[in-house]
Amino acid sequence: MWVDRLAREIGALGQAETATPERALDRMSAAAAREVPGCSAALVVIWHDVAPGDDRSEESEQVAGRHVVVDYGASHPDLATAFEHQYTIDEGPAVEAVREMRPVAVGDVLREERWPSYTSMAVQCGDRSSVTFPCELEGEVVTFGVHAGRADAFDEAAVTPLMALLAEHAAVALHSVGRYTDVAREAAHMRRAMSVRAVIDQAKGIIMHARGCDADEAFAELRRVAQRNRLKVADVARSLVAEHGEAGGR
Repeated sequence: MWVDRLAREIGALGQAETATPERALDRMSAAAAREVPGCSAALVVIWHDVAPGDDRSEESEQVAGRHVVVDYGASHPDLATAFEHQYTIDEGPAVEAVREMRPVAVGDVLREERWPSYTSMAVQCGDRSSVTFPCELEGEVVTFGVHAGRADAFDEAAVTPLMALLAEHAAVALHSVGRYTDVAREAAHMRRAMSVRAVIDQAKGIIMHARGCDADEAFAELRRVAQRNRLKVADVARSLVAEHGEAGGR
């Protein structure tokens, strides 16, 4: 059965001597997109629940009580864009799955009323239906999501227990990689993840000022540049902010 084959493939990623969390996440998402019936793209995310005083930084106080992304892997750049958008606006299926610690299914995003600020971006990125399952990972959470470009692509009753199994295998494999036991590295990833919202907002502000457009149009421009160059929106935003800073310093 495909789920057994995929579970073995995911488990093997944690045993590879050359495995890193980033590589494992990318390969997990690619394997799920390839193997799960009806799935056109997959997303695997590691989250950290920030408590007041974590790593003793100002950033941790600003997001205390919320989950921040440590790392993620998306099998397709459009799904990465959709995820970065829902993480930035703090609403969407993956955000709800980790916040509520329960499976979240979307039959058709066009029928959804739970996340009005996410719907438009999801449609633009071809994310019509999905099932996302969360699994605890020693102080962190892994969310494993399968997505499709068509509505009602998944049988929720059949897929949810299989997603639970795959999420558990993913958590075990990522734990085997071992890097997340290093507190200093984890803190560095957290700081980087928490800066994503700020840098995207800063880049949007630059575009809005230069073009006289609104925030949605500014984000759409960032997304177009990211897709054209096969980059993440956050990376494009960082480059724009850096270039703007250099120009302003001349």
